[in-house]
Amino acid sequence: MTEKHATLKIEGKDDLSLPIYSPTLGQNVVDVSSLTGKGMFTFDPGFTSTASCESKITFIDGAKGQLLHRGYSIEELAGKSDYLEVCYLLLFGELPSAAHKEDFVSTVKNHTMVHEQLQFFYRGFRRDAHPMAVMCGVVGALSAFYHDSLDINNPQHREITAFRLIAKMPTIAAMCYKYTVGQPFMYPRNDLNYAENFLHMMFGTPCEESKISPTVAKAMDQIFILHADHEQNASTSTVRLAGSSGANPFACIAAGISALWGPAHGGANEAVLNMLDEIGDISNIETYIAKAKDKSDPFKLMGFGHRVYKNHDPRATVMRESCHEVLKELGIQNPKLELAMKLEEIALSDPYFIEKKLFPNVDFYSGIILSAIGIPTSMFTVIFALSRTVGWVAHWNEMISNPYKIGRPRQLYTGYPERAFTPVDKRD
Repeated sequence: MTEKHATLKIEGKDDLSLPIYSPTLGQNVVDVSSLTGKGMFTFDPGFTSTASCESKITFIDGAKGQLLHRGYSIEELAGKSDYLEVCYLLLFGELPSAAHKEDFVSTVKNHTMVHEQLQFFYRGFRRDAHPMAVMCGVVGALSAFYHDSLDINNPQHREITAFRLIAKMPTIAAMCYKYTVGQPFMYPRNDLNYAENFLHMMFGTPCEESKISPTVAKAMDQIFILHADHEQNASTSTVRLAGSSGANPFACIAAGISALWGPAHGGANEAVLNMLDEIGDISNIETYIAKAKDKSDPFKLMGFGHRVYKNHDPRATVMRESCHEVLKELGIQNPKLELAMKLEEIALSDPYFIEKKLFPNVDFYSGIILSAIGIPTSMFTVIFALSRTVGWVAHWNEMISNPYKIGRPRQLYTGYPERAFTPVDKRD
């Protein structure tokens, strides 16, 4: 980073020189950390103009529609790599050699089982509990089962924890689903790859050998890759904030899961399916398209456009191809999926959507794929959390590995000034 300076002029006070840092990619950053010493601080609701940390993991350029992990484009990673290779990249900074990848995959497979006592932990939840509620509780409780490596200042302990989380999240997620439908938990199989193993634990039964479609497994792996990390979003920032207190990594990841649970963050692909339910039938599309164009109408087309990507979502390009491959192979005649494809057709050709750049995003396609392969909408955010775990762990480890401060946002206080206490018998 090269350092420049900006001058802040404050009425009645001396001018203040603030360092400006130039990143590898992206906008220049003004360092305002010295303002507190001058008796003031900045006001930035939602932290939309504030960099809370320095990171080398992921870069997003919303205007260009660009997403890079350690410098590699998401299109190349999703097209040429697999999820565990991307996990290695996010954790260690470089793509693995063939030998390193083999060792990494082997290590992850050796950690896929969870402590047998965890199955009794699940029984404490109602069968109709939301899977995200179960996942929050189970992941938060992992520190009670794996407290042999919780020294966050020990690099080896952090690495073991990273392996455990990446390996066990598919098992935990599948157990959340199996518990809600009353089916027996399926043990992981180390002869399967990461995505195949997850599908085996989700849909397999002890009655017969799991039959896993290579097309579906590939699409699942791409969903994992495309959701692996997305810079300083709400859940990742939550993991970093929790980690800054020195909390154990399992607690930090549970905090990230809680943040992801919010419908404005991780529930977007679930919202797509709910929207399709609301539209109901292809014959209603024109009515709802008109509602979407009407600024006075509260209806919104979910899964179109993106808060960060102002041009196009680079993940959607990859996901669109997988979506069509899955639907073609499964040959599903589902009115909801036909409705989704009609919406896609309109969005890619309607001048209004083209002008506003309201193209289908990754959530639109991933929701359709997950629905097509039989995953209930209540599990969508659980799968998002499974995918994002490696990003959370990578950011947590990056923070712990470097000097850091406990997070302590400030506030613009607009309440009462100091006032005297009135005894209860003298209050009106």
